[in-house]
Parts: sequence; C-alpha cells; structure tokens
Amino acid sequence: MAKKLLLINPRNYLKEGLLKYEFSNFPPLGLGIIARLTPDDWEIEILDENFDEFEYKEADLVGLTAFTSNAYRAYQIAKVYRENGVPTVMGGIHASMMFHEALDYVDTVVKGEAESIWPTVIADFEKGQMKRLYDGVRLKADKLVPARHDLFHPRYAFASIQTTRGCPWRCDFCTVHAFNGTAYRQRPVQDILDEIEMTSEKEYLFFVDDNIIGYSKKSMARTIELLKGMKERGLKREWFSQASINFAENEEMLQLAHDTGCKMVLLGIETEKLEGLEETNKDLNKKIGFGHYDDIFSKIHEYGIAVLGTFIFALDTDTPEDLKRRVDFIINSKVDAFQTSVLTPFPGTGTYRKFVEEDRIHFKNFPEDWQRMRFFENVIDPITMTHDQLNEVLYEQWGRLFSSKTLLNKFKMTLKETKDTKAALWALVTNSNYGNTIFEGTNRFFDVNAFIDTINTGVRLI
Repeated sequence: MAKKLLLINPRNYLKEGLLKYEFSNFPPLGLGIIARLTPDDWEIEILDENFDEFEYKEADLVGLTAFTSNAYRAYQIAKVYRENGVPTVMGGIHASMMFHEALDYVDTVVKGEAESIWPTVIADFEKGQMKRLYDGVRLKADKLVPARHDLFHPRYAFASIQTTRGCPWRCDFCTVHAFNGTAYRQRPVQDILDEIEMTSEKEYLFFVDDNIIGYSKKSMARTIELLKGMKERGLKREWFSQASINFAENEEMLQLAHDTGCKMVLLGIETEKLEGLEETNKDLNKKIGFGHYDDIFSKIHEYGIAVLGTFIFALDTDTPEDLKRRVDFIINSKVDAFQTSVLTPFPGTGTYRKFVEEDRIHFKNFPEDWQRMRFFENVIDPITMTHDQLNEVLYEQWGRLFSSKTLLNKFKMTLKETKDTKAALWALVTNSNYGNTIFEGTNRFFDVNAFIDTINTGVRLI
C-alpha cells in the first residue's frame, strides 16, 4: 500500500480579519514544494486550516509548516499526532529560527530551505531512521522546483509563484536574509513561465518574491525577459508582487508590467522619517526615496499600477507625534494602499535579538504568545511611551487611517491617478481588509463588499 504524507497548514485563530476574504489568503507554497519533492509512490494530501477545520486524519507521516504567528497552532496539531504514534516533521521560518523550541513539540525539524534535504528525510523515514534535525542548504536557483499547485485548496483566489530567493539588504526587522540568505538567486525564466501555465485556472497571480526586480541591471534585465515571456505566451493575468523603491526607474519594465496585467506593487516605505530609515537600515530608501516618494508613486501610476506601501509603527525613534505625522503623510501622499504594522520582533532578526537583550518583548508566554506576533498587535515595550500608551495612539491613528472617508478619498485618488478601475479596486479591497483585521470584533468592522457597493453608488461623483 502507498504510504500517506499529510501536510498541514495551521491557522492562527487570532487572525480572523484576514481570513474573512479569500482575496487576502495565499497558498502554502512551501507545502506544495515539499509535495513536489516527495516520491511518486506516496499519497499526499494538504490539510489547510485557512478553509477547513482540523480533524484527525490517518497518515504515515505528518509535515507541518508555520510562520511565527501560527507556530503555536502547529504545535497543538503535532501533539495530536504524536499521541497517536504518528511521526511529525516541521519546517518553515519559525522552526528554522527556533529549532530547539520546535523539537520539544515535533519529532523532527528541517532547518532552512527544504529542496536539498527533503529526499533524505523521506529516505530515512522509509528506513525507520529519521533524525531529529536536518539542515537544508541553499541550492542554486536552477535546482528549485515548482510547487504542486493541484494540491492547494480550490478556493484560493491567487496562484503563488516564486521566481527568486534571497536579499542582499539586511533590514533589521526582516527575516528574509536570515532564512534565504543574502545572495539573490533567480530561477530560469522558462521554468517560471512553465509554472505559471500550470496555474491557468486562477484569475489572479502573486509573485511572492521579496523583490521581483532585484538589485542590479542584470536582475532587472531578467525581470524584463520574464515579462516578455509572459506576453509572448499569452499569460496575461491580474498580478502583484513586492519590489524595492527603484521599481519606478525602468519604463520598459513598467510598460511590460502593465501589459501583462500588474495591478499593484508592494513597496517597503517603512517611514517618512530619516532617523527611522537609518534605524531600520533602509539605505536604498534613504538614497532615492526620501523626499521623493510621491514622484515615485506618480511614475508607477502612469502605467495603471497601484502602490501598496508598507509602514512600520513604533520604531525606537518614534514618538506619539511621529505616528500622527506618519498617518498624515499616508493620507496626504499618493500611496494607494497601506500596510501599517507595529514593529514586531520576529525570531531570526536583529530586532528580535535587541528586544530580547533589552527585555522589551511585552508578551513572553511562549510558545502560546507567538500567535500575538501578527503585525497588527502591539507586543513590545517601546522607548518613548508605555505599552498601553502606544496602544492608545495606534488605535486613534488607525481609526483615522481606515475610516470610510480616508478609504473613499484614496479610491478616488487611485482612480484619477491610474485611470484603471481594477487597480483602484485592488487598493480599496486591500485597505478594507487591513482595516477589517485591525478592528475585528469592534464597531469599526469593515465589510469590503458593502463598501464597494457604496463606492459603486457614488462612482458618478468621481
């Protein structure tokens, strides 16, 4: 009989807001890659708590992945299988950075990228000799495999494709360089195009790269080659990705992004304050972004693309007045959508090491309190105010930012700037979902469908 591998994507039950809309969730790409690496004589199933409540299923081996925010839930599920004598193995960013902790809750931990080591894990399991800890090494990009997209839950709106790994920047708050390394590895263009074709049933596409354009003229040329390939193969899809602030510098790339269906790009702004950029090691933003953000946003708008700007609240250099000014900047700038997360000390980052050394993590009942580390909950003791004072400032300023008035004005601005209704709706849905996440369970709850109905009623006024 075929052996069964059950792969589980656990859910953080504190993140109700983002789970309400399928547009906010993305397939567990790592589990799809694990499935691809598993021998053909195994039966494979993905149990995805984004859509299905957990129930015990028979399996010969159970694999779990987790970010820090859903690691506690992964441990809870692993306990069920260990009590039933089923071996458990866990990988992903949290288990890699906190493997000593993870080994208290699962039988085996795979650290780092799995491609180099998963075949060995399976072979050892089949011999009854599975080790407690495996270290994956970072392979060259041409050795990276496409995910098994056919195993993902059909209700995901997006197909997720990874075209690169690694980041040479060392932003203090970011885990990417710790997990994927500082070398920027680019998958072969034809491999990516083939994988996009595998997901033809999906209307939307998310390139999960941390920076799709890379860090050099050579990497930009490769992005242009990829977009040309999409155009030549007729792979136009509504898509978005993440990029650095110099996304606006190459007009050939911008035109191709428009032609292939790009509707939104995420840019890491973090702060409009020079001291904050220095604190977070955002050197590129200091060099070409500071004081010129609206010019950058306007250039991207010319090609019908909205901008999702990420901002960090509660940097050590931030005062309550600074946070008010940050919200003023967002409201008055030409940024279309905004992710305004609280500084969160994720394991593996310089920020985490600093906050542990200074004993400034407010909630420390681990592993249960890992689920609080979800970007929109304050888990720190800041320098310029108390924990409670920061909460008061956050909810006051978030209330301004995610008000119906602000979101309506941003929708009008995006529509005027991009002249693209779909780009404006992308930004609106994104903003509504973030507001929904922050104010879940309060009278500030946002229903994105009702909000869009309101917009449609007043669209003649725009």
